[in-house]
Amino acid sequence: MKRLNKLSETDFLKLFFLFLSTCFLVGAVCMPDRGEMLSGLWKILASTCKISTNYFALGGYAATFLNMALLGFVLTGLYHFLKAPVNNVSTLAFVLTLGFGSWGINVLNLWFSVLGVVLYAAVKREKLSGHVNAMLFSTGIAPLISEMLFRYPHAEALGFHWAGLGLAVLVGVCIGFFLPAGLAYSPKVHKGFDLYSAALPIGMTAFLLQTVLYKAPGVALPAAPAGETLQVASAMAANLFCGIVFGLCIVFALLMGTKPKDYWKMLTEKDQVSSVTAAYGNAVFLLNVGLFGLMILGYYDLVGGAFNGITFGIIFCMLATCNSGSNPATVWPILLGYVAASYLFRGVSALTGGQFAQAISAQAILVGLCYANGLSPITAKYGWQYGFGAAVVHYCLVTTVPSLHGGFCLYNGGFTAALTCILVVPQLERFARTKLQRLEAKKR
Repeated sequence: MKRLNKLSETDFLKLFFLFLSTCFLVGAVCMPDRGEMLSGLWKILASTCKISTNYFALGGYAATFLNMALLGFVLTGLYHFLKAPVNNVSTLAFVLTLGFGSWGINVLNLWFSVLGVVLYAAVKREKLSGHVNAMLFSTGIAPLISEMLFRYPHAEALGFHWAGLGLAVLVGVCIGFFLPAGLAYSPKVHKGFDLYSAALPIGMTAFLLQTVLYKAPGVALPAAPAGETLQVASAMAANLFCGIVFGLCIVFALLMGTKPKDYWKMLTEKDQVSSVTAAYGNAVFLLNVGLFGLMILGYYDLVGGAFNGITFGIIFCMLATCNSGSNPATVWPILLGYVAASYLFRGVSALTGGQFAQAISAQAILVGLCYANGLSPITAKYGWQYGFGAAVVHYCLVTTVPSLHGGFCLYNGGFTAALTCILVVPQLERFARTKLQRLEAKKR
């Protein structure tokens, strides 16, 4: 096992991707509804998936796990066969896309925007190996692709038809073709404080397309899935699967030779860690996957989240940043900020006679917290109190942002995190000192 710690970052992370994909495949076979696995997968592929679509309700548990497994193998194949370098950004792209495999992305709707990135590389005469991350990030608007493919401009889904296919190709190619430029520009806007950096160009693209396709021509936005579909959930399946996977990560990390002091060193870092595998090695990264994953799972258990396809998926969407600086030390202030904001506005609602709908266990808030995690660089650089404050701002914004993109951007919370950075980071740079600056001041 110790040899794994000496593998290159690319080779180790590809093995990690295969490990996760295989876990989902085994999970699919172990689900009690495995007899309906293939028919359920077909329902997932042939249906619209405007957020929040619960694949557990749409196709069943086994079909959802199978979709996630197939996604994982396909994405790993893209990195491998295109000979793409795999790093912390690739980890974020892979695990994030995998997490959406239970509520928005499937092995059909991912290809349309990928084609647009391929076209971009051809026009720019650049190697595809340098754009695999962009291919994965482009799928953040996959619900709109399914909408074009099966329903637009009608209120009810029509099924497969040639006009829908042509429209899906057109929209997907546009998304993928223009995304790489947006990905390069996005960090200049949030200055690296939003780990879900791709969410800004994807969110703005969804905003534009919602206007062009719906608002401007007067086409009514389709309704979101019925609320009762969110009730199809299984806390036992989620806890058992995640507990085993994250537990195995911890065991493997220890067998690879990592020690608690190595992990503690990462947790107590005085500045932002941009890449765990590059800075601390493969074993520490894997230990962070296990411990951070259990922390996320424990939080959702503690607040009483219903483990439907969305809540199950966001465990992995949140875990996606585990190689880009997120860990229990940088994320706990954000969790606390969300809880505090929920109780604060519950009190304000009672005083004003409002109808409070943003409890900490509400579906939208559970999803929103996942992407507030992307603000962990604020905690890492400035301190826990500033991460706490940024989380409160994110909580206030996250349920209003979907009106901008019509419910077609899976990166809604990451888009909200970028907006939060636009509001918060200039003030921090003007009025706050970083942890390193405070440490230097103490030495004088």
